Amino acid sequence: MTPMRALRPRLVAALVVAMVALGLALPAGAQTVSNSQTAADAQNRPSIVAQKAPSGLVVQKGAGASRSLDYTAWETAADRAETTLADASVTETALGELRGQMVDWRAAFLVSQNSNATRIATLREQIAALGPVPAEGETEAEEIAQRRVALSDQLIKLQAPGIAAEEAYRRADGLIGEIDRIRRERQADQLLQLWPAPINPANWPAALVELRDTAMAFYTESAFRWRKGEASRQLFDNLPLILVMLASGVGLLWRGRMLVARLGLAFPERQTARARRVVALAVSVGQVLAPVVGIMALAHAVRLTGLTGALGGAVLDALPFATFTLLAAHWLGAMVFPADDRAETLFTLPPERRAEGRFLTTALGAVLGLEALREVIVAQRGTEQAATAVLTFPVLVAVAVLLLRLGQLMGRSARADGADDGGYAGRVLALIARGAMLVGIVGPLLAAVGYIAAAGALLFPAAQSLGLVGLLFGLQRLVADLYGLVTKSDAADQDGLLPVLIGFCMAVASLPLFALIWGAQLADITELWQRFLEGFQLGQTRVSPTDFLLFLVIFVCGYTVTRLVQGALKGTVLPRTSLDQGGQNAVVAGLGYVGIILSALLAINFAGIDLSGLAIVAGALSVGIGFGLQNIVSNFVSGIILLIERPVSEGDWIEVGTVQGIVKSISVRSTRIQTFDRSDVIVPNTDLVAGRVTNWTRFSLSGRLVVPLTVAHGEDSRKVEKVLKEIAEAQPLVLLNPAPVVALMGFNNDGQLYEIRMILRDVNFSVNVRSEVNHQIRERFVAEGIHLRPAPAAAVPLEVILHEAAQDGGREVSRADVPAPAVAKRRRGAESTDALPDADGGATL
Repeated sequence: MTPMRALRPRLVAALVVAMVALGLALPAGAQTVSNSQTAADAQNRPSIVAQKAPSGLVVQKGAGASRSLDYTAWETAADRAETTLADASVTETALGELRGQMVDWRAAFLVSQNSNATRIATLREQIAALGPVPAEGETEAEEIAQRRVALSDQLIKLQAPGIAAEEAYRRADGLIGEIDRIRRERQADQLLQLWPAPINPANWPAALVELRDTAMAFYTESAFRWRKGEASRQLFDNLPLILVMLASGVGLLWRGRMLVARLGLAFPERQTARARRVVALAVSVGQVLAPVVGIMALAHAVRLTGLTGALGGAVLDALPFATFTLLAAHWLGAMVFPADDRAETLFTLPPERRAEGRFLTTALGAVLGLEALREVIVAQRGTEQAATAVLTFPVLVAVAVLLLRLGQLMGRSARADGADDGGYAGRVLALIARGAMLVGIVGPLLAAVGYIAAAGALLFPAAQSLGLVGLLFGLQRLVADLYGLVTKSDAADQDGLLPVLIGFCMAVASLPLFALIWGAQLADITELWQRFLEGFQLGQTRVSPTDFLLFLVIFVCGYTVTRLVQGALKGTVLPRTSLDQGGQNAVVAGLGYVGIILSALLAINFAGIDLSGLAIVAGALSVGIGFGLQNIVSNFVSGIILLIERPVSEGDWIEVGTVQGIVKSISVRSTRIQTFDRSDVIVPNTDLVAGRVTNWTRFSLSGRLVVPLTVAHGEDSRKVEKVLKEIAEAQPLVLLNPAPVVALMGFNNDGQLYEIRMILRDVNFSVNVRSEVNHQIRERFVAEGIHLRPAPAAAVPLEVILHEAAQDGGREVSRADVPAPAVAKRRRGAESTDALPDADGGATL
């Protein structure tokens, strides 16, 4: 069994998407108990005849779209809609038809709002080209004034259709909103309607009578058709086809699942684990569909006998869907609670609890399938509220018990997996478990006191939601397996970026279906989608999703062209010029920034986004930049200066403060320097522009090398100078003009201080030259008998030092007469007998 912690990234992406597909497998139950009442009410209420296609609504795209709209017909339709909405007895069907008519009008008006847009923009540019209107007391040329008046008249005429369409659009939108409000209020009233209490024994006889009458209705309509002779004639006429359909249906029910399983075995055995999982999933889906097709064949065979009337035909039509509900629930249970311990699972449960989960899921599908059949019978016959409440109550209790137990299983899995420290997915799983248990407790209580509709609107969507969570788990696993097959990867990790993104997209796409499950109307979803397509107002421009899509396409095209031009310059054009590598990189980088800015401006222009209204926002943003983003802006400007002036280029050896190394890259914010110990240091561009920078190789590779050393006091300084000069002049990388210089810099307690100063052809080899010079100094000094400074003596007490000094000088020496450096030297000698190197790296043996 796969631990749930390994599944959390997928569960987070898949949790909401799972709300999509169980709606295909489980019937909606929010309006189960109100169908008969709605049908009965519809018989006593007056209705209107809404026009399917308004006579004045002929929409044509283009500049002349507004001319095809008959505003007289619109006014008539709007007045009729307002009259209808004022009638409290208008039926739900009439409201739906009226809403569809208003939606068509609104869509036409939305198109007409942009009519003549191109011509209007041209006229405004023409008027602007004439210059500003003269102030009071000023005059302008008569020709210009006449032209201004003519253009203004044309502009007013062209704007009139758009203004009329805007006004009509507002009215249509208001009528749609009023219709939606009425329908929501009615839905709320139905949910809060108090029915006869099903636990009241006085209401039970009505339910028994309803069961008896329903059974008699089936028998009566079949017997009536047989006595009339219609059923017998139809039976004998269709007997061959009936036998074929019966044989096909029985065969699919008996051997269909086995045949599908054999088809799965026909695939090659030598296949990856992912391929086997995909094949197994396809086989399991086929095993669900085969019995459903068999039931459809049997139902069609029964219908061909002619023994079924309206009630029986409706039940036969609903029977395949009820069967599919049962089999789909069984399939979901086997996928979410697998019998194989090695299979990937959503819940961390022992085998016996997983078996219980499979049973509960299958039982839930069976209950919901029976409820689908009961809904069909109630819709056909019409039932009293008392009988409906009593007959619906056991179904609601059964669903509540199953939800309660499933919630307990999920809660146990969350506790076993550590929901408190299991991250977001674990906490969400624990929350869902608590919600299922809460619904399982509250639902029966509401139904018991008579709120049957409210209980149904709570229990059935909860059951569908749980099924959708399980279905999403299977879909996410399928996506991961297919991705693995495409990439030819059989790794255990299925949490790749692309599968997770696909799961996230499915989650977002499932939100409308999730809303429908919990009682939202399709009109509400379409209304939200319409609002989304209409976009929003930005300044004087309406920005829609198509504008964003156009912006994205143009920007991506511009960005791609910019990168192609950069690649051509960098690989073909610039290498043939006299620019150095740093200059070439600066040109390529600058072209990239210019291309991106131009692409963004072109995309904004083509999308029609007016940014003039953002001037205030830009002003406020500039204040924020001045205070909070000044360092970032400073580094950005410094980066531009570096790319233009190029005091530092890629490949230069520079020293900034305590950082010394080779410049690897220069961006608009910072510069990356690779030090000589191969570590990367990110330096803000402001330090390179405002600070002190040493560039060793920017303008010349030549540089000076100084090698200090210390020689014992007793050596001949002239001889030492001669030897050192010969060593320096013998180096191949040392320039002879100017010639190397050997300087006696002074004396200290350790000896004579010398410096060899050389100008190198390439300062990049300074370390190699210094090492070679030190090697030759040691070799020549040994050959010439020249001694470097002696090693520090062993540490001795201060009294011994004083005594030795007194004997050397023939006089008494006090403690104060001993130089402090001598004492310090003795003390250092006590710590180490090795030679100490100079701080500047010279020869200090």
